[in-house]
Amino acid sequence: MGNLLKFLIVLLFSFAEGGNSFAQSARLSGKALIDSLVEKLPNQKEDSNKVKLLNKLSNLYYNIDPGEGVKYGQQALALAEQLGWQKGIADANNRIGLNYCIKSDFPKALEHDFKALKLYEEIGNKTGIASITSNIGMVYEYQGDYPRALEYFLRALRIDEEIGHKQFMANVSGNIGVIYFSLGDYQKALQYGLKHLKIAEELGDKKGIADVTGNIGNIYLTTGEYAKALDYFTRSLKIAEEIDDRQSIAGTSVNIGSIYSKQYNYTESINWQFKALHVAREIGEKAIEAMALGGIGSNYISIVAAAKTNQLEEASELRHRAYVPDSLIPKGRDALLRKAKDYIDKAIAIDKEIGALDDLQTGYAKLSTVDSLLGDFYGALIAKSQYMVTRDSVFSRDNAVKIARLELQSKIETDSLKNVQARKMADVKFRHQRNYIYAGLAGIVCLLFFLFFIIRERGKSEAARKKSDELLLNILPHEVAQELKNKGSTQAQHYDNVTVLFTDFVNFTQAGEIMKPQELIDELHTCFKAFDEITAKYNIEKIKTIGDAYLAAGGIPVADDKHAENVVNAAKEITAFMLDRIGKLGSTTFEVRIGIHSGSVVAGIVGVKKFAYDIWGDAVNTAARMQQHSEPGKINISESTYQLVKGKFSCEYRGEIDAKNKGMMNMYFVS
Repeated sequence: MGNLLKFLIVLLFSFAEGGNSFAQSARLSGKALIDSLVEKLPNQKEDSNKVKLLNKLSNLYYNIDPGEGVKYGQQALALAEQLGWQKGIADANNRIGLNYCIKSDFPKALEHDFKALKLYEEIGNKTGIASITSNIGMVYEYQGDYPRALEYFLRALRIDEEIGHKQFMANVSGNIGVIYFSLGDYQKALQYGLKHLKIAEELGDKKGIADVTGNIGNIYLTTGEYAKALDYFTRSLKIAEEIDDRQSIAGTSVNIGSIYSKQYNYTESINWQFKALHVAREIGEKAIEAMALGGIGSNYISIVAAAKTNQLEEASELRHRAYVPDSLIPKGRDALLRKAKDYIDKAIAIDKEIGALDDLQTGYAKLSTVDSLLGDFYGALIAKSQYMVTRDSVFSRDNAVKIARLELQSKIETDSLKNVQARKMADVKFRHQRNYIYAGLAGIVCLLFFLFFIIRERGKSEAARKKSDELLLNILPHEVAQELKNKGSTQAQHYDNVTVLFTDFVNFTQAGEIMKPQELIDELHTCFKAFDEITAKYNIEKIKTIGDAYLAAGGIPVADDKHAENVVNAAKEITAFMLDRIGKLGSTTFEVRIGIHSGSVVAGIVGVKKFAYDIWGDAVNTAARMQQHSEPGKINISESTYQLVKGKFSCEYRGEIDAKNKGMMNMYFVS
C-alpha cells in the first residue's frame, strides 16, 4: 500500500494533418464528440477523409473504451490499405498500438507501433516518427524495460527539438525524467523534470505544470529532501485545485501525507490521507482510494509504535484536523490497532478488485504485522501466507512480461543477430522456469509423501518410527517436530531476540543465460548445501530458499544469547565460500550479497496440508532491505545488529540509507 503515488507517464501521439498536440486531443475527447463523429460515418465517402475520421474515433476512445478504439483503428487500417495511403496506414497502426497499450496488451501494441514507425520513416514524417517513437518508449516503460524505454524517449526528444514541437518536448522530457527516477539516477531525473517544467511554463500548460511539479516532488521525497518535496507538492496541489484536476488533488494529497509520515508527524499525515480518500471516493479513483486507506492504517500502527517509545505526545491533535471525522479517532493501543486493521482490510479489498498486486503484497505484509501486534498469531500466519502467494504472483507476472517482451523482440528483429540472441535467452528463461516448476512440484509431492509416511508409520516398529522422525526433522526444527508429534498441532511463538540473515545471488540471471538448466540447478544446490552446513555449524535455523535467495535465523526455536554473533560468523563463512568458488569457476557461479538485522519475529507452521516452518514480522522485512542495499561480496548489517556485535567484528559505517518502506536507516558493512 505504498504512499508514494507513481510518476505520470504521458501518452504522446500525432493525429491527421498538422499534428494535433496531446493537449488539443485531450480537449476534444468526450462522449458528445464521439457521438457526433459516429453519426457522420454512414454518409462518409470511402476516401482519406473517412480514414481520418475513423482514426480520430480510435484516438478518442483510447481512454474511454480501448476495445472500441482498436475496432475503429482496424477499420481505418483496412480502408487506408485499400486506398494505398501510407500515412493513413501509419496513423491507423499508431492508434491501434495506443489502444492496445491501454489494454496492457504490450506485444500487440509494439507490433503495431513498429509498423507505424517503419511507414513514418519511409514517408519522412518526422512528427509521426517522434510521436510513435515516444509511444514505443512508453510501452517499454510499462513493461519495466527502462533502458530500452530511455533509448526511445531520447530518440523522440531529439526529433521534437529538431522540429521545434514544444508540447512534445515537454512531455517527452517529463517521461525521460520518470525513467531516470526508476533507474535511481535522481540527478538526471531532476534535470529532465525541470526541463519539462520550464517548457510547460512557457506554454502556459497548467495541467503539465501540475503534473511535473508533482513528479519533482516525488524525486525530493525519495531522496529525503522533505522540505523541497513539500514545496513542489504544494505548488502542484495549488494548480490542480485551480483547474479542478481532482485526480491530481487526490494523488498529491497522498504524497503530502507520505512526507508528514516520514517526518513522524503522523497526525498531519492522517489528515492528508483522509483528504485524498474523500476526493478519490468522489471521483471513483480506486487506486488512490486504496493508497489513502493503506496510508491511514500505516499511520495508526506508527502512532502505536511512537507512543510506546514516548515519541508522540498529542495524538488528540487529530480531532482538530479538517478532514478527519471525530468518530474515526480511537483511543488506546488496541483501539488504534483495530482501526489500522480495518483500514488495511479495506485497502486490500480494493487492491484485489483492481488487481493491484504490488500494493496487495504490501497490504498483506502490514496486515500480518498488525495481527501480530494484536496477539492474533493465527491471523498473522494467514496474512503472511497470503503475502507469500501474492509475492509469488508478482514474481510470475514480472517473468511473464519479460518473456513476452523477448518473444516480441524476436518477432520484430527476425533477421538480426540480436534476434537470435533474444530467442536463445527467451528459450533459456522458459526452460529455467519449467525446471523450477517441476522442482517445486516434486518438492510438494515429496513433502506430502513424508507426512503421509509419518502418520502411517506411527503404529509400526521402532525402526520405522525412527526413519519417519528423521524425515520430519528434515522439514521442521526438532522442537517444533516434537510438538507436532506429541500434540498433532503446533502453536506459533513470538521471539524477541532473533537475528535474521538474507542472501541472494547478484549475477544469477546472467549466469543462467550461459549455463544449461541442469548446470544452473546443480550449482544452486551445491551453494545452498554449503550454506546449510555453515548455518548448522552455528546453530542457525534455515527457514527456506526463495528462488536464488536464502533465509535463515539465529535464536529460534531455541533462544541463543550469541544469535547475532553466530549469524555474522556464518555470513563471513558464506562470503568466503562464494569468493573461493568464484576464483575456481568464474562466471559459472554467482556473487553473493548478504543482509542481516536483529529484532523480534513470530515463528510457526503455515498451513495444515503442506507444512512449512516460517518466520514473519518487521525484522524479516528489514533484513531483506539490508540485503537489497548490500553489495556483491559484502555483508550489510542494521543498527540493531551492529549494537550487538560491535567490538567483536570490524564494521564500516555507511551512513543513513533510504530503505524502501522503511525510511532512512543506519547501515554497516562487516569487514
